[in-house]
Amino acid sequence: MNDGATRVPCPLRTAAISSPDAPAVVGPNATLTYSELDLRVRATGKQITGLGLGAGARVALYLPKDEVYFVLLLALIRAGCVACPLSTRLPPGGAAPLLEKAGCRALISCDDEVLAATEVRKLHPASLYADEPARGQPSEPLSHALDLPATIVFTSGSTGAPKGALHTFGNHYYSALGSNANIALGPGDRWLHSLPLYHVGGLSIVFRCLLAGASVALPEPGSPLDEATAGATHVSLVSTQLSRLLDEEGFDPGGLRAILLGGSQIPPSLLDEAIARGLPIHTSYGLTEMASQVTATPPEASREELRTSGRPLPHREVSISEAGEIMVRGETLFSGYVRNDAVDRSLDANGWFHTGDLGELDDEGYLLVRGRKDNLFISGGENVQPEEIEQALCRLDGVDDAVVVPVPDTEFGFRPVAFVRTAGVSASAETLARALERTLPRFKVPVSFYGLPEEAGSMKVDRASLRERARRLHRQSDRA
Repeated sequence: MNDGATRVPCPLRTAAISSPDAPAVVGPNATLTYSELDLRVRATGKQITGLGLGAGARVALYLPKDEVYFVLLLALIRAGCVACPLSTRLPPGGAAPLLEKAGCRALISCDDEVLAATEVRKLHPASLYADEPARGQPSEPLSHALDLPATIVFTSGSTGAPKGALHTFGNHYYSALGSNANIALGPGDRWLHSLPLYHVGGLSIVFRCLLAGASVALPEPGSPLDEATAGATHVSLVSTQLSRLLDEEGFDPGGLRAILLGGSQIPPSLLDEAIARGLPIHTSYGLTEMASQVTATPPEASREELRTSGRPLPHREVSISEAGEIMVRGETLFSGYVRNDAVDRSLDANGWFHTGDLGELDDEGYLLVRGRKDNLFISGGENVQPEEIEQALCRLDGVDDAVVVPVPDTEFGFRPVAFVRTAGVSASAETLARALERTLPRFKVPVSFYGLPEEAGSMKVDRASLRERARRLHRQSDRA
């Protein structure tokens, strides 16, 4: 019961009592009203506790995104378990190490290969999901302790091994509260769930909608993004998704009132096109450790404001260290990284979490993100921040996206190499290099240019993979 802990009303139960017939989850297979969702969560939660999985039990989920996933996720939290969503992009053998790291006691999946590759307790969703929940309408209020451990979300691992970040119910609650204070959301609204549930951005959509009594809209698997946005009022996108959406000939923003951009820095040309087309853009900065958004721009932000990552949302704080590193703290700050039963929060003496990102706050309190500390490399004794070169490339006509990584060099130590995605136009390496020489010193101009592969990553760029690819391609060109 977490005696003495601060408690808040359960958002799902509150919405089920106040608006029982309002749609909570709208998907291609089924629509669940708030009353139906609450009843299914209640019945499924009883199934879970009946199996001996109660308070504190860590349970992993490896499932396709549908209404069953939502019920299981919320039922685990209500039962006092810690839900651990796993990436469905993992190979069958890739789940086992993460289960061990997170200290999971059970895995819920319908993938026989994944289940066979693990040694923890194996559960099929059909054995837990209550198809015919108890009839009636919820009437008794319900509350959750803010300090209740609720989820473990794994970081992307783009700069190292994935880490499991433990969040409390309060982390997600205050994250949603602050987001909804900036981007209005309420009954009748539909937030398109266009991000994975194993990503903190995908989880945050769920909590925002529950708190506001809005609907989570599930797209048809494999459907084009422009079709999926039809009927939605809100959507969260990364830059790759926005680029593809703008490329769709039939895309009509229609009733969209908010497009929340995150995941990485937005190429200037992409932002300019979105602004020119009158899209309701919000730029933002967030991280797994802070349960999603930390900063965001307000509605109807100016072009200059949209070129930043916005100002800190309620219940968050942002500071910049003397070395230029972004530091964060607040009610959304995670409990720490898990290593089985141990939890390491990694804070400084003043309670700040050092993000590893470089940035600055302008006079109006808007955050400008400059890049990652661990992306910086030295070439011929000069510091090179890849993100600076990427931004310069993305300002060139026809360049949609770019990623710059270092390759070893016997004379300079490292030299920059660029992976570039163009908008259907051919741009030679010589043309790109000459254009960059107008704005960058020679040591920052990439020595080679390659096409940016689609599999490079949409939520967050896999720089480690691109570094290895660049080294291989660079060696091949040297031998040639």
